[in-house]
Amino acid sequence: MNQKLFSKDFTLVVIGQIISLFGNAGVRFALPLYLLNLTGSSALYGTVTACAFIPAILLSPIGGIVADRVNKRNIMVILDFFTAAVIIAFSLLMNGVNLILLLTVTLMLLYGIAGAYQPSVQASIPALIHQDNFMAANSIINTISSFASLIGPVLGGVLYSAYGLEPVLWVCVVCFILSAVMEMFIKIPFQKQASDGGVLKIAGSDFAESIRFIRKEKPVIGKALLVVCGINLFLAAMIIVALPYLVTEVLDLEASQANRLYGFAEGALAAGGLAGGIGAGIFANKLALHKSGDLVIACAICVFPIGAALILFSSGMVNYIIITVCCFAIMVFSTIFTVQMMSFIQTETPQNLIGKVIAVILTVSMCAQPLGNAFYGVLFEICKGFEYIVVLFSGAASLMIAIGTRNIFKRL
Repeated sequence: MNQKLFSKDFTLVVIGQIISLFGNAGVRFALPLYLLNLTGSSALYGTVTACAFIPAILLSPIGGIVADRVNKRNIMVILDFFTAAVIIAFSLLMNGVNLILLLTVTLMLLYGIAGAYQPSVQASIPALIHQDNFMAANSIINTISSFASLIGPVLGGVLYSAYGLEPVLWVCVVCFILSAVMEMFIKIPFQKQASDGGVLKIAGSDFAESIRFIRKEKPVIGKALLVVCGINLFLAAMIIVALPYLVTEVLDLEASQANRLYGFAEGALAAGGLAGGIGAGIFANKLALHKSGDLVIACAICVFPIGAALILFSSGMVNYIIITVCCFAIMVFSTIFTVQMMSFIQTETPQNLIGKVIAVILTVSMCAQPLGNAFYGVLFEICKGFEYIVVLFSGAASLMIAIGTRNIFKRL
């Protein structure tokens, strides 16, 4: 473990993340938008994106178990190469099979890979960085993720609106291959754990051990997990479905302009994450865990101007600006909250459990996402012409959760 923050290996992890997450942001932007352009259906869009989360939920705990028992570098390299192969296969098949089915399967594979991949990245931080630098390291990883998500959708939106889907896909393939090659040179300390029994027995034992740790030894982690689930269900899912649907299908904008503006809106989300990640790093020593509930309240409050704008203004551009600014603010506050929670978990969790505990947290929190996506997809379809009702409902539900969150963390 290195005392300084930017060791050679951590630097390689960061650079690999920049390239890989850029590709990830591009392909996750282009494929759902392509589906929405083809069908114009928010219900189908919500259902497909909900299905895409299922493999991520199933594979995330497996990824955590593997991350504690296999060299984390090898996991990252293999999954980046496999992601490139999945995108190449989609590109070759997209003109010859049922496109909606192919899109669904491809998104499920990509989300599943991401679910298995992320625990390895988060679990590698305690192995490479001294505990005093956990907050700064997590801030950097979140900042990198947000930066890639900022550039990916913006460039993806410009490229997609000008040349279509295929150029976006091939740029993403190059990103994943470059990332995999970069990660081959990372050296992550690894100590093989004893194995007692078959694969299923080991997996069950590891999963049970991580659940016991969260419930019995660190129950505050479980409380934080319930908060994240609630926010994913009522706030994050609404934004995921509403942003493309409102910008490309509801607001009074030209079709080609709407696709480009949606790319910029996704970029604004990522810019909010970037600002939040940088802020978390700068103010790492001043961010008190017992005040983290205030960040969730700020996220919920930012939803209400979106609903009010949809009621008060008919101009597509005015609504677009208000939606984009509010989403930016939501991402700033939510990213700072995420960095706080992840640093706390890494500090409080033993090395031999870190991958499994992070995987359980990611798995349980993701369970709410597909339910929320499908729910809001149908709700927007039912409330067509009255989309502000859905947005205001999301804000009210999120605010109730946020007030409960503040009360939980004030006791710490």
